[in-house]
Amino acid sequence: MTEETLREVTVTFTGSCKGNPGPGSWKAHLWEPATRKQDTARGDVRDTTNIRMELTAALEGILRVKAGASLTMVGSAYVVQGMNEWTSKWQANGWRKGGGGRVEHRELWEALVEAVKKHRRVMWRKA
Repeated sequence: MTEETLREVTVTFTGSCKGNPGPGSWKAHLWEPATRKQDTARGDVRDTTNIRMELTAALEGILRVKAGASLTMVGSAYVVQGMNEWTSKWQANGWRKGGGGRVEHRELWEALVEAVKKHRRVMWRKA
């Protein structure tokens, strides 16, 4: 997908693992309606968790879209709620949860927050 054509992109993402932890995989499907272009990215991890795979799928999807696009991210309720509600609170609390505990998978959440900043608009919706 080229930079000139990326205006509106939908990224559908999912991740899972067999056992938790266990072997896992993630997948992100990119769709640009205006040009009808599609792309799919996926990966496997030997030992991981469902949450890590869901976060990785969202991050890998965003990273495959050239900066400046308007994105609609469609995926798990956990990641969507995290990006719509929790990350701003966690950042304000020094990446601590309301009860003072540390945010799990902080590096992935921080990477998602940074990746979002490179785009014109990013909306998060549950699949």
